[in-house]
Amino acid sequence: MADVPHDEDPGPARGTQPRALIVTIYGLYAREAGGWLSISALIKLMAVVGVDEQAVRSSISKLKRRGLLVAEKVDGSAGYALSERARTILVEGDRRIFERPRAAVDHGWLVAIFSVPETERERRHQLRSRLSWLGFGTVASGVWIAPAHVERQARDVLEADGLSAYVDLFRAEYVGFRPTREQVASWWDLVELEHMYEDFVGTYRSVVARWRRRRRADAAAAFADYVRVLTLWRRLPYLDPGLPSDLLPEDWRGSQAADIFFELHGRLAPVAHRHVEAVTGIQAGRIA
Repeated sequence: MADVPHDEDPGPARGTQPRALIVTIYGLYAREAGGWLSISALIKLMAVVGVDEQAVRSSISKLKRRGLLVAEKVDGSAGYALSERARTILVEGDRRIFERPRAAVDHGWLVAIFSVPETERERRHQLRSRLSWLGFGTVASGVWIAPAHVERQARDVLEADGLSAYVDLFRAEYVGFRPTREQVASWWDLVELEHMYEDFVGTYRSVVARWRRRRRADAAAAFADYVRVLTLWRRLPYLDPGLPSDLLPEDWRGSQAADIFFELHGRLAPVAHRHVEAVTGIQAGRIA
């Protein structure tokens, strides 16, 4: 699954907006069953993560207005399906969330230079938002930079959003004059990103320890913890461009945060899935 660009609430999991949790549930489970969930099943699933029915219905309405969900009945049951836009967004970032791409210094850089007419300010805002979401840092006004490994995704996203006409992409090598590590710290806000990773580690280090001690896995508890941890985690890979380790601060907490997430992913995902099956039932490729 992937993050919805600029999805609400990158903060601590227990304070996460209900609609961010709903996006996580749809991204994890609805796609494998045709992209649809009944409203009754969603309410039951959200109750396990501590969200009541009224909040679920309110959040669904907001996601519908944003064009991410569409109302649809299946076998007489009211529910919501992912829109085509939502499906595209979710597919775009699966690799970013569930893999750990990390550039090397000798891979070089991808530079995006753009110019948008003053009469198209909204497109300029959209372009900046998408470049940021793709992991680009800012060198100067209209000049953005990212590790070279994001090139294919950047091409796909900019073309799909109708933004490619405003952008030129270049492969580049940094040759001076200040140290590359110093420059990287000015192109990206690594201090803020480090704080976010520290918050993640502080929240989920004890959760990992608790699951290591468990002799029997409780499916509902696994589901609740997995949805929460993924909702908090899925924003971070979009803020972290996957910079070479040599250019990151010493004792970079992002590595520890990733270790925690992927351990929880391995421990919880299969057990959590059993809870979803028990609550929803999977019939003929649909969650009913």
